[in-house]
Amino acid sequence: MTAAQWPDMLFSVIQRAGVSQVGYVPDAGHSRLIERCIADPKIHDVSLTSEEEGVALAAGAWLGGARCVLLMQSSGVGNCVNMLSLIKTCRFPLLMFVTMRGEYEEFNPWQAPMGSIVEPTLKLCGVEAVRATKPEEVETVAQSAVQRVFGEESAAAVILSQRLIGKKVWTK
Repeated sequence: MTAAQWPDMLFSVIQRAGVSQVGYVPDAGHSRLIERCIADPKIHDVSLTSEEEGVALAAGAWLGGARCVLLMQSSGVGNCVNMLSLIKTCRFPLLMFVTMRGEYEEFNPWQAPMGSIVEPTLKLCGVEAVRATKPEEVETVAQSAVQRVFGEESAAAVILSQRLIGKKVWTK
């Protein structure tokens, strides 16, 4: 499998899981996956103004009998900390696919602080964090997270290493 194929693998996992809502803040790392979700008439795609709105979206989806996935960049995890407290209180499933920044060949030093604490932050908030660093790991890691999240009504984040996305280039 090539690095370019992992978004298609995630899309297959989302489809097989019966996910009908996907919330996202536009992100270059998730661009292929977002395009696939937008093109699928069975998926209601919601462009968020901030990542924490996605936690409420997932709660509402579950209350309405639907499954939701949130797509975000690692810096968005910091925006969600307060909202993640809802999971423990309300006990609803929350699945996040998080593209990392601040790692491999990062050009923007502002991404490094949050990027370095994503996994411990999620764990402190009661969200299991599992990481995929190679394209061939993505589908298996994501499928396992889907089973836990929707089977146990728990929360998990699939951390997608910056190595999967590749070097980002600053353009003016």
